[in-house]
Amino acid sequence: MLKTINEVSLARDLVRCQSVTPKDDGAINVVAKNLKKLGFKCQIMEFKERGTPQIKNLYAKVGKNSPNFCFAGHTDVVPVGDLKSWTVNPFGGVIKNQKLIGRGVSDMKGSIACFIAAVSEFLKKNKKMNGSISLLITGDEETVAVNGTKKVIEKLIQKKEKINFCIVGEPTNENKLGEMIKIGRRGSITGHLTIIGTQGHVAYPHSSNNPSTIIIEILNKIKKLKLDKGNKDFEPSNLEITKINIDNTADNVIPAEAKASFNIRFNNLHTSSSIKKKLNKIFSSTSKKFKANYKIRYHVSGESFLTKPNKTVYMIKNVIKKSTKINPVLSTTGGTSDARFIKKISPCVEFGLIAKTIHQVDEMARVADLKKLKNIYRDILFNYFK
Repeated sequence: MLKTINEVSLARDLVRCQSVTPKDDGAINVVAKNLKKLGFKCQIMEFKERGTPQIKNLYAKVGKNSPNFCFAGHTDVVPVGDLKSWTVNPFGGVIKNQKLIGRGVSDMKGSIACFIAAVSEFLKKNKKMNGSISLLITGDEETVAVNGTKKVIEKLIQKKEKINFCIVGEPTNENKLGEMIKIGRRGSITGHLTIIGTQGHVAYPHSSNNPSTIIIEILNKIKKLKLDKGNKDFEPSNLEITKINIDNTADNVIPAEAKASFNIRFNNLHTSSSIKKKLNKIFSSTSKKFKANYKIRYHVSGESFLTKPNKTVYMIKNVIKKSTKINPVLSTTGGTSDARFIKKISPCVEFGLIAKTIHQVDEMARVADLKKLKNIYRDILFNYFK
């Protein structure tokens, strides 16, 4: 007889894997081992690009028919920071005051444990499921996300694999379980700008071309850009300057170069291409005005996307409301997630644990919340496949 899996025990096992990106430390194997007990066919997919570390990923599936309901998440975690500030071993899987404390428990090993525990309870009562369940788990989400979900999705598209709906287990709630479901995210683009001037003596500025003057004017212009006012689904796009660097060791020398970096989080009123076009006009016209040259390098982390609420989204909302007694907000706030890659193959939403302590010292999840989240995921499956 199929045995159910306990979400707290599995979460502790996952926390004990010191899987700080790009290190796996057995985390993917822990997931695969538990899924195999439930009859899942597990495919380990490893990817590597030049200049990046090799990453282990997992796509696991039980059942062969449509519809295919997918749970997606990541086992990699951020560094622990100041180890002395932790009250417990961050990779010890310690339960203290009914809280499981450890790096990555909320972001998002706890959700993965709840995925698997929920599926185990569902399959125990539904031996003849009319469809299939899959899990897409990566070890490359917290940093560059080059060899993770993005590559797995590309491989699934090549194989013509169909996913009908996906839940990503990111921690979407600020204070209480049930507050928020993410139905979309803003896009993200980072720019690295270099202004090339002419070095010279500060006493003879007419013989030089100071790039700091030019970059200050450009940064003022792009910071004052009113990209939009937002819309009913998204908050306004915003640009933040993140670095300014002039590598000059002398106070009486006009530098040859000035550099700056910036990031834009943009809503669905823009694309990365339209953003680049708008910025390049400013870079070009201002540099031309000062008779200088510029270089710009962009990195697009993802485009904005929106999963328009449908029958499945409202079902998930109702299940969460019934379990938590909170009516969750449908939101597009926050940073990026792997949903930006999954949207290419399937509509998806995000719902997981509480984000209050993620990336912090003593990151934690309440044991009661783990149980409640497992029940929510299980009830979503019952409603989806009934």
